[in-house]
Amino acid sequence: MDGILEELVQSPELYTYFKKIEEFIKEENKKREEFYTIIEEKDKAEFINGEIIIHSPVKLNHNQVLGLLFTLMNSYVNLNNLGYVGIEKILISLTRNDYEPDICFFNKEKSDMFTSTQMKFPSPDLIVEILSESTEKFDRGIKFKDYALHSVGEYWLIDPQEEFVEQYILADKTYKLNIKSSTGTIKSSVITGFEIPVKSMFNKKENINVINNFFKIFSEAAPHANNT
Repeated sequence: MDGILEELVQSPELYTYFKKIEEFIKEENKKREEFYTIIEEKDKAEFINGEIIIHSPVKLNHNQVLGLLFTLMNSYVNLNNLGYVGIEKILISLTRNDYEPDICFFNKEKSDMFTSTQMKFPSPDLIVEILSESTEKFDRGIKFKDYALHSVGEYWLIDPQEEFVEQYILADKTYKLNIKSSTGTIKSSVITGFEIPVKSMFNKKENINVINNFFKIFSEAAPHANNT
């Protein structure tokens, strides 16, 4: 039992606190249901701690990194039939909050259960957030804690301006920094075999080289698979 909960349990006002929390949760759930009814497919919106957060348009460098990494991850996952990669507008519905990560990966077991009209999704296996001035406090704050709480096995934070990536791996219900780098390679712990140069997320030429290599490996492996 953590310190805050222990203090509440020992307080003579425990029942009073419980009633207040119960009323608060009831009102927050009402706001959340309203959120589901007012958001539209065109919106980039999240529901965080009872508040609706509408995100502003992104800068060009944010969009470029998003496109390059999504192309890499989506190509690799599709070629190897590993699951599903969502981009930007996939609404992740967790216990209390709803988020729209920049990129998220669901393993095949989860994604095989998705329907074509589904609008709310469970906790992914990997999430990527691209940092900006307006979102960094959420990406490093509430999302960092909430994603770990809901067993998102891997979390990447990417700075499009300084061109570096931070990779966090879930361990004992919290994230541990695995790498922070602008060079070398990054290897996913949850997407089997997915390893890319960090520069391929920021450089178009490097990105194309990696994509071509994915297809080369796939084409070379395909005849062997067909002969087995």
